[in-house]
Amino acid sequence: MTAKFKFGLVAVVGRPNAGKSTLVNRLVGQKVAIVTSRPQTTRNRIQGIVNSSAAQIVLVDTPGLHRPDSALGRQMMGEVTAALEGVDVLVLVVDVTEGFGESDRRTIDRVARFDGIRILLLNKVDRVSKDRLLPLMDFAGKCGLFTEVVPISALTGNGVDRVMKVLVSHLPAGEARFPEDQYTDQPERFLAAEIIREKAMERTKQEVPHAVGVLVESFEEAAKLIRIRATIYVEREGQKGILIGRSGATLKLIGTAARKELEDILGIKIFLELYVKVRENWRDNGQLVKQMDWRSQLDHLAGE
Repeated sequence: MTAKFKFGLVAVVGRPNAGKSTLVNRLVGQKVAIVTSRPQTTRNRIQGIVNSSAAQIVLVDTPGLHRPDSALGRQMMGEVTAALEGVDVLVLVVDVTEGFGESDRRTIDRVARFDGIRILLLNKVDRVSKDRLLPLMDFAGKCGLFTEVVPISALTGNGVDRVMKVLVSHLPAGEARFPEDQYTDQPERFLAAEIIREKAMERTKQEVPHAVGVLVESFEEAAKLIRIRATIYVEREGQKGILIGRSGATLKLIGTAARKELEDILGIKIFLELYVKVRENWRDNGQLVKQMDWRSQLDHLAGE
């Protein structure tokens, strides 16, 4: 390890659906955060670890910034606040297809309170013309809050190599704190819950995706098989019916998709049991919301 090797923590923040998780997954080179077209998909702080010959970067993916109206929402915004503590660099991701609206200005006001290096990434540039992009870059440069402004497309990878170089240039010297083959610090049982939630969100519409929560009840590891039993929580009977589908068809599709992806990620055969339960207004149930948090999953593992 040379003296020039760098280590640092980078918080990735922004409004819902700005592309934060897509960016984190691309930089890490592995799926560490679920991605859907639904707003507020990310509900917890999720750390992805990027290893290179020059640095080890811990990316902290965060929930989309919004005004909370439930226990879940308040926890999500608490996750953002916690993510900003002790990080070396803050990265704000803005969706350029939306322009700079009032919500973005509130986000920028919040970012301004961060005492450190701030990087602005103008994401989804593959979907706008240069004529539309240039005024946004001009505004970003003139506001004086950001050390660097980088246009990117997290989806296609355009500009992402430059993001990596910019991040490394602003990190302090330090030794790696994680093994080179580790790409996240979240437990596998939490990853399983997130993958199941992703598949459930992808296969439902209207209010159902926002009402879905997943709790892994058991995660039993053997030499050649992992047995997972998980409960999908919704808030109303009608939502339960939609998730299960006619003769259980939708739930079977969710389970099959989740099982196959988990087998690809974990490299082992998965036996997955899914159940759907109604818990009215679970998003306002602080105890259940806390149970779904990945740190609670770690505490559960420590107690087993």
